[in-house]
Amino acid sequence: MITTTPLRITAWLLLVFIFFVTVSPIDLRPATLTSVNMDRATAYALAGLLFAMAYPRSWKTAAVLLILGAVGFELLQELQPTRHARIDDALVKAAGSALGIAIGYVWNRVLRRQ
Repeated sequence: MITTTPLRITAWLLLVFIFFVTVSPIDLRPATLTSVNMDRATAYALAGLLFAMAYPRSWKTAAVLLILGAVGFELLQELQPTRHARIDDALVKAAGSALGIAIGYVWNRVLRRQ
């Protein structure tokens, strides 16, 4: 079984990074090779996976908090003059979170059976 401490640290660091990228000025956003929606979905899916694996007994709480966090982070963009909050962006982030949590939940179930 994977120890949860490194997973928890990694999950929280990723969430801090996502927050920074989401609310910082647009010119500080890292350049990637994929589409913006793919970046969003992948980042939140990875966060969901890490949180589900790090907190296997609290996966429902993690799901709710990540999905609400995605919406909240999106709304915080309104405080930045170079950014804008969009409902479709929040939905992509929430869907990525849900997918990552689901994969993490299944992963935890498989590990528990072994």
